[in-house]
Amino acid sequence: MILLAIESSCDETSAAIMVDGELKSNIISTQLIHSEWGGVVPELASRAHQKSIIPVVQEALQKANINKNDLNAIAFTRGPGLLGALMVGTSFAKSLALSLNIPLIEVNHMQAHVLAHFIEEPRPQFPFLCLTVSGGHTQLVWVEGPLNMQIIGETQDDAVGEAFDKTAKLIGLPYPGGPLIDKLAKEGNPDKYPFPMGEMPGLDFSFSGIKTSILYFLQKEVKLNPNFIEENKADICASVQKTLIEILLRKVKKAMREKNCSSIAIAGGVSANSGLRKRLQELGEENHWDVFIPAFSYCTDNAGMIAMAGHFKFEAGEFCGQDVSPLAKYAW
Repeated sequence: MILLAIESSCDETSAAIMVDGELKSNIISTQLIHSEWGGVVPELASRAHQKSIIPVVQEALQKANINKNDLNAIAFTRGPGLLGALMVGTSFAKSLALSLNIPLIEVNHMQAHVLAHFIEEPRPQFPFLCLTVSGGHTQLVWVEGPLNMQIIGETQDDAVGEAFDKTAKLIGLPYPGGPLIDKLAKEGNPDKYPFPMGEMPGLDFSFSGIKTSILYFLQKEVKLNPNFIEENKADICASVQKTLIEILLRKVKKAMREKNCSSIAIAGGVSANSGLRKRLQELGEENHWDVFIPAFSYCTDNAGMIAMAGHFKFEAGEFCGQDVSPLAKYAW
C-alpha cells in the first residue's frame, strides 16, 4: 500500500510517502516569513502553502522513488488548524486523488501527533496515556487503539505552547520563542522566581492565569529596574519553564493513577522541549513507567505522522468522499 500524505495545518508545508507502514520520505518546508511579524499570519501562511505544495510533493515522491501513478491513496490533514492553510492542502489532495482515481483519507491533526509514535521503534503498547502539547492544544489522551482515542483532559483556555510563546514575546525573544526559552533555561536558575500554578478541577488545564502572573511580575520588576529582563533573562526562562512543565506533569501523575496506567507518551510541538523530556523521563523512573518520547523530527508538524494515521485508516477502510471540506475546529 503506497500512500501520499499532506500536512498544511499551520506554517509548515509537508508531504510524505509511506509504503506498507514504512516511512520512505518526509519533506517539510518551513515558512520563515512569519518571524518578521512575531507570529503566524494566516493569509501569508495560505499563500506560502500554495507556492510550496507542488515542489514539496514532487520532492517526497522523488526521494521515495515513487511515481504518482503508483499511489493507492492520499491522506491529508482536514483539521484542526488555520482554515486558509487547510484549504490549500485539502484542495490539492482532492484534485490529485480525483485525477488519479484513488481514495482520500481525512486525518485529524491531533490524533496524528499521537500516532507519530508508531512510525519507528520503540512503539507503545495499548492502552497508554499521551500528553499532547502544542501551540494550540494541550490534551491528555487515553489511547486504546490506533483509531480508538479519548480526550480525558484538556486546556480550558490557552495552550501551553501559547504560554511559552507569550513569555518569549514579553522578554523580547524573536518568534518562534518556545525553543529559545528552552535554550536559555539551561543557563538559568529554575527556582529563582516562583510563579503560582493554580489548579483546575479533574484532569483539565488552564494557562491564562500563569500568563497573567508572568506579565504582572515582569511589569513590576521593570519598573524597579529597567534592565531587569536583560540582566535576568536566563533565570526568567528557567523559572517559567519549570512552572509550565510542573503544571503539565501534575495532571499526568493524576491521570496515570486514575487509569492505573504504566505507559506514558508525549506528542506535539512542545514535546521537543528538552526540559519536559527530561522531567518526564525522571518521573517515569520514579514511578516505573514506560516512557515514550518521539524523535525531534516527529514532534513538530510533519506529513509523516499524517501518513501513519492514514495507514491505519486505510487498513480499516475509512475513506472520505470528494465532498469533504476542511475544519478549523475538528472535534473527535
